Amino acid sequence: MSTTKIALVTGGSRGLGKNMAQHLAQKGLDIMLTYHSKKDEAEAVVAELQALGRKAAALQLDASNVSSFDGFLEQVKTTLNDIFGTSRFDFLINNAGTGLYAPYAETTEQQFDEMLNIHFKGPFFLTQKALPLLNDGGRIINISSGLARFANPGSSAYASMKGAMEVLTRYQAKELGSRGIAVNIVAPGAIETDFGGGRVRDDEQINEHLASVTALGRVGLPDDIGPVVAFLCTEEARWINAQRLEASGGMFL
Repeated sequence: MSTTKIALVTGGSRGLGKNMAQHLAQKGLDIMLTYHSKKDEAEAVVAELQALGRKAAALQLDASNVSSFDGFLEQVKTTLNDIFGTSRFDFLINNAGTGLYAPYAETTEQQFDEMLNIHFKGPFFLTQKALPLLNDGGRIINISSGLARFANPGSSAYASMKGAMEVLTRYQAKELGSRGIAVNIVAPGAIETDFGGGRVRDDEQINEHLASVTALGRVGLPDDIGPVVAFLCTEEARWINAQRLEASGGMFL
């Protein structure tokens, strides 16, 4: 039986999820990551993690499609057995997500439902359905956003779902505590990735504005977030529970 701990990172083929997977692997964890459509990118991350001496696997998942989760978790079971030689995993990182920039007055029901499904309903039920595969004493890390604390016009639907995830995190911590499972939520600030079409990274005006309202004077990089998530999966972080950790460099203080 494997004694190495295993993390499942949704949306782990690029951006923040990829960085989380890299830092978890550097801490000696084996990794399952999911991708939505970019299988080649996911396989490249797997190869990179294997080069670090870790076991790794990539699985396809539409994190917004609850009806696909039972089939996905059957695949997880098979992968755990075939690749990792075990039947359970230890850490679930609910990272998969997409952005939406739309004024509140113009947000459509379809856009709202997309945000609801990928950022709240999806993680709610994926976590619920994964509980039988999660080891007692494990951890769940949810991902929020600085936008749940401060209001930036155009993010009402997205940020509302992240606010819902922050409340859910406390309930999960309360109800799963009897199994020794700690649940926390990490809230990144503005980060330079391809998220939301790469606006923070590629639009110089947006980048400069966000840097100007950040105490540390720059926008974030993926490397500012991955290590925080990895830390929450260490033994040193065992007593942190039901917390919202904002990693934003001090935005809008």
